[in-house]
Amino acid sequence: MNLSLFAVTDKVAIVTGGGRGIGKAIALGLAQAGADVVVAARTGAEIDNTAAEIRTLGRKALSVPSDVRSSDQVTNMVDKTLAEFGYIDILVNNAGGSFNVPLLEMSEGAWEAIVRENLKSVFLCSQKVAKVMKEQHRGSIINIASVAGLGSYSPNASYGAAKAGIINLTKTLAVDLAPYRVRVNAIAPGFIGTAGVARLFPREFLAPLESRIPLGYLGKPEDITGAVIYLASEASAYITGTTIVIDGGLTSRLD
Repeated sequence: MNLSLFAVTDKVAIVTGGGRGIGKAIALGLAQAGADVVVAARTGAEIDNTAAEIRTLGRKALSVPSDVRSSDQVTNMVDKTLAEFGYIDILVNNAGGSFNVPLLEMSEGAWEAIVRENLKSVFLCSQKVAKVMKEQHRGSIINIASVAGLGSYSPNASYGAAKAGIINLTKTLAVDLAPYRVRVNAIAPGFIGTAGVARLFPREFLAPLESRIPLGYLGKPEDITGAVIYLASEASAYITGTTIVIDGGLTSRLD
């Protein structure tokens, strides 16, 4: 097999939510695999730091403060990418967030905030970038979903519904964009040991959870990076509309 198919040398990638956690690991991983990276998030200082680290790897980087819940800001992000690099090969829709609230106590505003944060942002970014990729007749869109979208998710029903929506949107976009050789796939991480997860879940929740994960531990942000690089590269040229689950085996359990 030609292992050079796994490279993304000189490709241009946009990573949303790229200032920390999974997004930062993805941005750095793509750079290590040869891509130039546009890092977007609302946190300007954090994405500047990520961009600086990418440059130390010998790749070009652009940080664009962006609220991807806003159509105007998404347009600005894409326009600045095109002005800097001229094309877009890879979009990683990673931005998202959550807070825990039982369904029966959830307000309408809380529901809408989570869906806007996690699902609307993917729609806005994918639609805008897909128009560019359609003209190029190439591209790979990778949506970061969650195992919360694969079954019931009591900590926050709106988050689970939004992530399930991402998986469905991925399939629809994959079919619609296939004639233009634009591939769309999703990754569904399980519980990843980020600072965000630590804030959401107390240790007394995470400790027994780890014992239910067949591999026995929470994942690391870097555990997601390899799948992103694969889906961004020509090694996955015949893969579109699929969701790769990375959860240490958690969703394989029946008990």
